[in-house]
Amino acid sequence: MADSEFFLVKSNVLPEIFVKVMAVKRLLSAGKAESINEAVQRIGLSRSAYYKYKDAVLPFYESSRGRPVTLIFAVENFPGILSGIINCMAKAKANILTINQNIPINGLADVSISIETDRMTVDLEHLLDDLSRISGVRSYRILSRD
Repeated sequence: MADSEFFLVKSNVLPEIFVKVMAVKRLLSAGKAESINEAVQRIGLSRSAYYKYKDAVLPFYESSRGRPVTLIFAVENFPGILSGIINCMAKAKANILTINQNIPINGLADVSISIETDRMTVDLEHLLDDLSRISGVRSYRILSRD
């Protein structure tokens, strides 16, 4: 097996240590812990276990960092919805490569947007959370990652 081979595995089947390493990373990235020591204590993980696995356990969205990502949205058909999405992406410093919008059917339009993520100031998961809160965004999904 190659060193760089990756697997996408549901978290509920992983050993607890990997889930705890991710919990520590989330605390740190969200600013809810000021240090690794504080984060591992709150989660109940040893520092050595965290350091052993921290570079090997990544959330799904983090593997997209620096790669083009194509997102598909179902949006309500009203003026300004696409502008809101673009502004949210611009705020996160996502570089928009392409935008395609289909003609609305039954009040909903499909929009696909491809972005570069290497200069983003937030991770993809946070960007998607922000986008989902825009009024008129009914659903979204990641279509592809290069």
